[in-house]
Amino acid sequence: MRRLIIDTDPGVDDAFAIALAARHPDVDLLGVTTVAGNIGIEHTTRNALNILSLCGREDVPVAVGADKALCRPPRTDDAHGNDGLGGHGYNIGTSSASVDPRDAVTFMVDQLSAATEPVTIVPIGPLTNIALLLAAHPGIKSKIDRLVIMGGGISGGNITSTAEFNVWVDPEAARRVLVVEDVPVTLVPLDITMKCAVGDEWLSAVSSANAVGRELAAMTPHYREFYRQEVGRDDFIMHDAIAVAEAIRPGILKTTPLELEIDCTDGPGSGATFADLRNGLKPPAHRLVDVALDADADELRAFVRDELTSRY
Repeated sequence: MRRLIIDTDPGVDDAFAIALAARHPDVDLLGVTTVAGNIGIEHTTRNALNILSLCGREDVPVAVGADKALCRPPRTDDAHGNDGLGGHGYNIGTSSASVDPRDAVTFMVDQLSAATEPVTIVPIGPLTNIALLLAAHPGIKSKIDRLVIMGGGISGGNITSTAEFNVWVDPEAARRVLVVEDVPVTLVPLDITMKCAVGDEWLSAVSSANAVGRELAAMTPHYREFYRQEVGRDDFIMHDAIAVAEAIRPGILKTTPLELEIDCTDGPGSGATFADLRNGLKPPAHRLVDVALDADADELRAFVRDELTSRY
């Protein structure tokens, strides 16, 4: 049984990621924490509640996290539409559940403290909540099995030519988590998520399988159009679901231990993720992070598709 906490800013690809975990028989989803990112915190929190309701999991607690980056003004984009779910969020129904009274960091501390076995945290939005958790509660790190983080781009970005969105929104938080702290991390960057994009046939299979799949697929047109305009890809790039797949099935992604650095300047490289690929003999200046750079893309696509079509 994989005990997971998902930290998220839903988000179209976040919706697929939450759905992947919500009904999996090998997952004990302890909770979902929200952060501002793809859209403001009010929307990300409402979306998290409604996606869980769509999946029949109103029992999963949702705790509200940071409404802004550690030390930067809000940074957003239009990839996910004006509601965060491709303009389809208002059509998936409204959850009857309320948010947990605890803030996201307190909620995670309580869940980790109560756990009898280490817990995997899957941050698939900006890393603000996770940086605050590790900074304020260093003693809780032993209860974390690993962080499986969707973020960064070693060979380039998606929000700028050099930066991936989640890291770009809060680069200081990303540096704290990826460079300064010593919690085990698997980083799932654009380098692998872009390789595992899916097209019309895959989405049709998900959409036709069940009501949840139909609603998820209906969220994607605006998101796909954004990527077509920005990077010339007419695919659905399910970034966050790839990270959740690795959390559920460790090893489905192939990782390489790398030393990372984050650009925290205000220049054109702001938010860029750098990896030392030289593999020299000199000891690294910072700890190494397991970075997912390869996978059997067909196997991974099939895994996500089959889970979404068979669990609902």
